Formats: sequence, C-alpha cells, structure tokens
Amino acid sequence: MRLDRFICKSTELLRYDAIQLIHSGEVLVNGVVVRNEAVQVHENNEVSLNGQKLAARASRYMLINKPANTLCSNVDGVYPSLFSLIDVERPSELHIAGRLDADTTGLVLITDDGRWTFAITSPSGQCHKVYRVKLAKPIAADACESFLQGIALQGEQELTLPAHLLIITPQEVLLTLTEGKFHQVKRMFAAIGNKVLSLHRESIGAVSADVAAGEWRYLTDVEIRSFGDK
Repeated sequence: MRLDRFICKSTELLRYDAIQLIHSGEVLVNGVVVRNEAVQVHENNEVSLNGQKLAARASRYMLINKPANTLCSNVDGVYPSLFSLIDVERPSELHIAGRLDADTTGLVLITDDGRWTFAITSPSGQCHKVYRVKLAKPIAADACESFLQGIALQGEQELTLPAHLLIITPQEVLLTLTEGKFHQVKRMFAAIGNKVLSLHRESIGAVSADVAAGEWRYLTDVEIRSFGDK
C-alpha cells in the first residue's frame, strides 16, 4: 500500500498529517528517508516514524446489504452514504470493493485492503457477481446466447466479457458477470432493447447478501480467503 496510507493505518494520524511528516523527512523505509507519500510499502519493509517502528493494524473485511437510495461513497450526496449505516472506527480508511448505483440494492463488500479489492474487481480475477434483474419487457428468446457472445455497449470498443443469463420468468432473470463496467447491467439490457426496472446484487464469488437490507457484518476467515490468495 502507499506509504501515507500505511502510516495512517499504523497510527491515529490523518492523511494530511502523515504526508506532512513524510515531506519533512521524519519517515524511514528500510532505514532510508523517503519523502514521497506514493511509495509502495510491502510486508517485508520496515517503516519507522521518529525512530519508532510502525506496524499496520489488521485489515477489515465486511459486507452490507445495500438498500435503495444510498450512495457507494464515503460522503453523503443527494442520498446518504452507505457508510452512515456502518458503526465502526475510522470509516474513512475503508473503501467499497465494487460499487453499485444509488437505486441498486444488494451485496456490497467493504475493506481497507487494496490488493483484496483488486482480486474482486479486476476482470482477470474471474470473480463472479450475480444480479437479480427485473425487466420492463419479456426477455428476448436469443438473449442468453447474445450475453454469452458479448454485448456491444455504446461508447465501448470491445464487447462485454461472456455473461451467463438464467431466465426465472419472462421478465425476471439472474445475470452472472465477471466484470463491472459503468452501469453495465443496465446498458447491456438497453443494448438488446429492454429496460431494467430493478437490480439487486445477490452474491460476489462465494459470498451472499445474507443479512437484512441495511444490515452489515464482518466476513468470516473462509469468506475472506475465498478471494485472491488470502
């Protein structure tokens, strides 16, 4: 992680204060003064501040069942931030591993571990995300094959990655994706002449939205390790 983030995660300092200390030459990495806050710190690096060796707090991993009309943001906007529903210390250190639109509901993963987030959100990780989609019109007969072949989205040069569509009723489907382009689900159905009326993310990998809307919990060790190399 970045040096400034490491210092914040090892102390009670805010990011601005951590950067000031770095610029003033009070931070050493492996015994060498480092004045660039963007330098990456790895597990085998020794970081010290004013001669005191630092150790980062353990990373946190949690899920929340996002209700509608909340923002996947650390601050309130037109709607309240999702973090207003989570009572934890230092919420500013946390980020969302795969955002949802304000009107979309369902599973959201929250952490302060950037590498873990990358394993979930990068298409190369092949992490499956399952969405329950309610549509304005009955689904086209050839939609399953179209989604498997990839959909051409407006403004995108490449087709979407293969996606699996399971038809529940003519106007309700389960869609499994391994990528997360901007408004992707809504744009995919718009591209085949349909409209999404409601969208709910049911699962990410082996983790499901198993708490009530607006509720949250910490992930188990098994759930944490199911992503990447944890």
